Amino acid sequence: MLQLLFALLAAEAAVALSLLFRTPARRLALLALDRAKRGRGPVMARTVAATMLLVLASSGYSVAKIRRRAGELGQLTPTDQVLASRHLLEASLMGYSLFLGLIIDRLHHYIRELRTMKKNMEAVTKQSRTLEEAKLGGAEEIQVYQKDIASLKEQVQMLKDQSQKKTEELKTAEANSVALQKQSEGLLMEYDRLIAENGDLRNQLQSIDLRMSHSDGKKNS
Repeated sequence: MLQLLFALLAAEAAVALSLLFRTPARRLALLALDRAKRGRGPVMARTVAATMLLVLASSGYSVAKIRRRAGELGQLTPTDQVLASRHLLEASLMGYSLFLGLIIDRLHHYIRELRTMKKNMEAVTKQSRTLEEAKLGGAEEIQVYQKDIASLKEQVQMLKDQSQKKTEELKTAEANSVALQKQSEGLLMEYDRLIAENGDLRNQLQSIDLRMSHSDGKKNS
């Protein structure tokens, strides 16, 4: 019994030490504890712990009983001393073993929580980096869009200037057309006047020719 308790206590101390320091043995200990806590492992651990508590209580009761007897007799017999020492050693070993078992369980739990928290922190960090990259990419896209908008504004302004220039040229052409139309109307009127004058001159020439022909006729007669 004592040899088993000493071996159990040494194994628990080794596992506790391996969990305290970041070494390859720590990973092996965590894997072993993970497997031990699967399936019926927790039930078996609770059963063993309950048994050890009962044995611890029994050893404590035996030690108290021996001391009560010594109080009645006034001194302990060699046999009672050996039994009391044995029960006290067993109780101490079982108490230390249960204490180390509790420490190992809590260490395993906190290490797992720390690893989970680290993974969550890494995921949050990656997500924040992704968001920052997306923001930077969005800012770059916004800058590109702003450049495109500025270029389009310049093109629109150029088209407005060209349109205004064309409008002015059109107005000038219209004014020239109106002036040419008026000039052509004046020329037509002048042409009509000249035709009328030409007709008058022809009529006058014909009348003069008639008069001259009459005068020649009278002279011949």
